[in-house]
Amino acid sequence: MRHSLKVGFSFGLTSGIITTLGLMVGLHSGTHSKLAVIGGVLTIAIADAFSDALGIHISEESENRHTVKEIWEATISTFFSKFIFALTFIIPVFLFELSTAIVVSIIWGLSMLGIFSYGMAKEQKEKPWKVVAEHLIIAFVVIIITHLVGDWIGSAFG
Repeated sequence: MRHSLKVGFSFGLTSGIITTLGLMVGLHSGTHSKLAVIGGVLTIAIADAFSDALGIHISEESENRHTVKEIWEATISTFFSKFIFALTFIIPVFLFELSTAIVVSIIWGLSMLGIFSYGMAKEQKEKPWKVVAEHLIIAFVVIIITHLVGDWIGSAFG
């Protein structure tokens, strides 16, 4: 895979998983509202995908090492990977009761992150367990913190 596409895909996938899971868990614990979670996922899929794509675009431009075509490939692949991965999390919300959908989404997201991390580690000839563990620990920290923040918001403002 071309470097520019790999940059966009890996960033979009990772951000799509971590950001969307964090938002979903926080909204669920703070509101217990299916509507809020659906609205949050759709917002992340659109606004954050554009934001991340612009961030990659500017980051790639600032390196002065890439062609205009490579910069736009990274930008577009970031947008679409973030957009698509974020939207996948809405499926369990439509199919299950909200608490179950959150658990299914966490399993889905961590599985995708683990598989991607494993493949990346193998490609870079790193120890897969170290890379996978590092990435999953970070994801768990995000999930725990956003859950606690959602609980606090729900009790402080609910």
